[in-house]
Amino acid sequence: MTTTSTVSDWQQWQTSWDRQQEWYMPDREERFRVMIDAVEAVVGRTPLVLDLACGTGSISDRVLRRLPGARTVCVDIDPVLLTIARGHFAGDERVTFAEADLTGPDWTERLPVMSFDAVVTATALHWLDTEPLRRLYGTLARLLREGGVFLNADHMYDESAPRLNAAMNALLTKGQARQRREGALDWADWWSRVADAPALAEPAARRFALLGDPREPRPAGTKPDRPTATSWHLATLREQGFAEARQIWCSASDALVAALR
Repeated sequence: MTTTSTVSDWQQWQTSWDRQQEWYMPDREERFRVMIDAVEAVVGRTPLVLDLACGTGSISDRVLRRLPGARTVCVDIDPVLLTIARGHFAGDERVTFAEADLTGPDWTERLPVMSFDAVVTATALHWLDTEPLRRLYGTLARLLREGGVFLNADHMYDESAPRLNAAMNALLTKGQARQRREGALDWADWWSRVADAPALAEPAARRFALLGDPREPRPAGTKPDRPTATSWHLATLREQGFAEARQIWCSASDALVAALR
């Protein structure tokens, strides 16, 4: 791949990102389907959607294929993932981008608009500690119009069923081991390919300086204060201004929660 990468090249990068993520979450496509079902059910077929921590644009890609009259605003902090997303959506006027740190006090000032029909996010907010995530939920309630919907698919668990959770996670781990033997990429493998790609050299350098090298093991130490219980997310969403909140889908490793403004 060269610095003159085409839309097809960027599509290949997005596809490789999707395959890497599916190694961790085999039901990823199903949760996207349920997520977009909820968007359409609550706010119709022509929504203005905030794709929060958009990564390579996986959700926006599926929203626009399913709801071609929709528009999305993609926001992220990762220069590599934003580069892939911008390349993939080049020329599509339905998509705009903003580079912002969701933990910063003024991140919403980087958005082109301040009111949305829907906010969607997946496999991203688990990186936030409890209090920053609580504040973010309050901010999202203010960004959504009355009757708008927030959808978060992430690593959340019903902690009331530990033996069921353990059994399902064991099956997931067994499947992952088999797929690795068949050549599936994990997180570190994918970022190694990024580091070796000339077209991504500059954004990769910025990414590694800003957020660290994803190929390096996480330092040992105190466990981060990050909520994992689905019940915490539902209660906090209600506390932060949402009228309703419920789980609408789950798998062995993930859940999808919906909150109505």
